Amino acid sequence: MKAIVQRVAQASVTVGGEQISSIGRGLCVLLGISLEDTQRELEHMVRKILNLRVFEDESGKHWSKSVMDKQYEVLCVSQFTLQCILKGNKPDYHMAMPTEQAESFYNNFLEQLRKAYKPELIKDGKFGAYMQVHIQNDGPVTIELESPAAAVDPKQERGRAAVPSCSTSLPTAVCKDPPEDQSFR
Repeated sequence: MKAIVQRVAQASVTVGGEQISSIGRGLCVLLGISLEDTQRELEHMVRKILNLRVFEDESGKHWSKSVMDKQYEVLCVSQFTLQCILKGNKPDYHMAMPTEQAESFYNNFLEQLRKAYKPELIKDGKFGAYMQVHIQNDGPVTIELESPAAAVDPKQERGRAAVPSCSTSLPTAVCKDPPEDQSFR
């Protein structure tokens, strides 16, 4: 599972000339679901998105508050093109989860976000529709998240720090979780 997360001043989704969803300050999440994604990856991504510290605190300290800390909104948009693999110059989407499976998986993702946060603050586009997504990136701050590829026994995972590696060359940052075989103490 891949997500492009942008800190936004506002964002909206339009389908067929009609605005179907919009948020003020918060996060816009473009989500790509792969064939290999399971409930484990879904839960990981929900946790990461909601706890991602990209907002400043009351004293102005950067990178210290999450969307939940600030009670901001989240706009999610399903985007299978994030699972693209280039073959020359042509995109290939064979790693994207097929539409029939992906729609229920995406709806489960939204449901988990709403359970973990405030349901009224989670908005979304229209699955499978041709959408116009209007994003007013704040910063700009754009972070790429990827769920762990290999399954890990939850008993082994306890006691390990979830330390992502980040490339923070401004204006954007690319963060990936550490490989599963690395342990941090």
